[in-house]
Amino acid sequence: MNYHVLTLFPEMITNGVNTSITGRAIDKKLINLNAINIRDFSGNKHGQVDDYPYGGGAGMLMQPGPVYRSYESVVEKIGYKPRVIYLTPQGETFNQSMAEDFAKEKDLVFLCGHYEGIDERVLEMIVTDNVSIGDYVLTGGELPAMVMIDTISRLIPGVLNNNVSAEFESFNDNLLEYPQYTRPDTFMDKKVPPILLSGDHAKVDKWRREQSIIRTIKRRPDLMEKANLTKEDIKFIEKLENEKNACK
Repeated sequence: MNYHVLTLFPEMITNGVNTSITGRAIDKKLINLNAINIRDFSGNKHGQVDDYPYGGGAGMLMQPGPVYRSYESVVEKIGYKPRVIYLTPQGETFNQSMAEDFAKEKDLVFLCGHYEGIDERVLEMIVTDNVSIGDYVLTGGELPAMVMIDTISRLIPGVLNNNVSAEFESFNDNLLEYPQYTRPDTFMDKKVPPILLSGDHAKVDKWRREQSIIRTIKRRPDLMEKANLTKEDIKFIEKLENEKNACK
């Protein structure tokens, strides 16, 4: 996977991504990061990339020229037009399914806006995906880009030391991850659930699945509509509902 980030703050991207799991993945050449400074394509000695918006309004707007030329530099380098993700609160909310889709690509371009945004014309010309990481406004697209790069990279084979982790963590089957425990088995009078100490892997797997369902119903009931449930899961949910009704 090759990430190309069009940004006014390349050092912010490189400093963030070159650490932890993604940093090790770069060292292993499992992923590649290319942070491109849009100012390098300003076309003027002052490196100016913004101007006042037509029609008035507060703030400044990023000009189309520098953005387009920085994008063209990527196209020339890789030899084709890749998917371009514009990080914007107006986009579709990022989720695990989208990450799985993006992880299939060889190259991804992230376009990070700043100021009051980017001239609409260049967005229409190059952007393939408008993506948001939540219903709030950030100073720029760099943090959302790093969030997405981290999530997508976990799905690239070899990035995680234990690839099973990516398969069974939160949002697998649209369910939240089950609670986990480590040593000591007793901490401040709170004990690890006995089932986890039993050595019976089938029962442990069943318990974990049930805990995922319970946690999802309690914390993110909205996810249950799209959850991939088995017949056993449905029976367990019915049992929970019957127990809840019996307590009323």
